[in-house]
Amino acid sequence: MHTRRIGDVEVSAIGLGAMPMSIEGRPDEARSLATVHAALDAGVTLIDTADAYHRDADEVGHNETLIAKALASHERGGDVLVATKGGHLRPGDGSWTLDGSPRHLKEACEASLSRLGVEAIGLYQFHRPDPKVPYEESVGAVRDLLDEGKILRAGISNANPEQIRLANDILGGRLVSVQNQFSPAFRSSEPELRLCDELGIAFLPWSPLGGISRAGELGSAHAPFARIAEKHGVSPQRVCLAWMLAKSPVVVPIPGASRPETIRDSLAATDLVLDADELAELDAA
Repeated sequence: MHTRRIGDVEVSAIGLGAMPMSIEGRPDEARSLATVHAALDAGVTLIDTADAYHRDADEVGHNETLIAKALASHERGGDVLVATKGGHLRPGDGSWTLDGSPRHLKEACEASLSRLGVEAIGLYQFHRPDPKVPYEESVGAVRDLLDEGKILRAGISNANPEQIRLANDILGGRLVSVQNQFSPAFRSSEPELRLCDELGIAFLPWSPLGGISRAGELGSAHAPFARIAEKHGVSPQRVCLAWMLAKSPVVVPIPGASRPETIRDSLAATDLVLDADELAELDAA
């Protein structure tokens, strides 16, 4: 498995986004555990989760608990950097709400520590800015958790360039990652990706395969992904991830998966090399 860096730790160049295993439409636990184990067998050493990855109101942290169980039952579980998040809430009606208050973030971190069964969280990320709370206060809470040793590394998610710079300042230059939506169908985070490249901060695209399921449709804007995939004899999803990896060495995609075969295909993207013409065509798609 090819590797990249998040702060001071080396991780697999592609991680596992665990959200699909806990929200609406989730599989049964046996398949979820098999998916995580397949990822570990293939060399994954980064798993992204969050306390808000659950379906019902009374199961906060469902995904964290699932990941902890999967890691504890695999011989390579101790080699994984678990990245979790706080600041989102799910009241159980399918909606997502926010609480970026320092009190909530610190309480959420304590709960995540317990569910993950660790003394310190490998990477803790502020999930999404809360317009009711000054951004400085939310990130300040993450800084406090870092200073207290409750978390080993700090990240942010769903942030713009100004927030990235501000967070890095508040954290004293210790911001190690930014997790934003980025995919063939959603490219508006290009400025954030370029800034992360400039600052040497890992950029973790969430939902990186967005739009790829339509790549084979006649007239689709993403048709080049399907054409290049056919040329290489691989899936459009694999081409998509290889394209992302080629953008910058700070990019570490975290495709979501809920089936072993899906994550295995995604991980194979680290071995797919696209030439300059192919990359230019995909950039323009």
